[in-house]
Amino acid sequence: MNNTARFLSIAAVAAFASFGAHADEADASQFATKFETNRTRAEVAAEAATVAQTRGIEPAGSRVVTYKSTADRAAVRAQAAEAVRTGQIPSGEQG
Repeated sequence: MNNTARFLSIAAVAAFASFGAHADEADASQFATKFETNRTRAEVAAEAATVAQTRGIEPAGSRVVTYKSTADRAAVRAQAAEAVRTGQIPSGEQG
């Protein structure tokens, strides 16, 4: 009996709360955006065409920059080993 009463009271509270959640116009007119404009459709289309020409379709930073190195691999490794020995750069997991 106790569980049944608890279940029915919870159902009644939920039903009552749902009535308040739906207290709106049937067409949801409160969310409609209302504005007035003095521009024609042709003016807006012309502006959109000029903006499209000045912007690319690639995301920013998507191009890869190529770099041609003139350094020798052995020389770079030797410089890195010397920097580790002299303590200029850390080695291993200790940072």
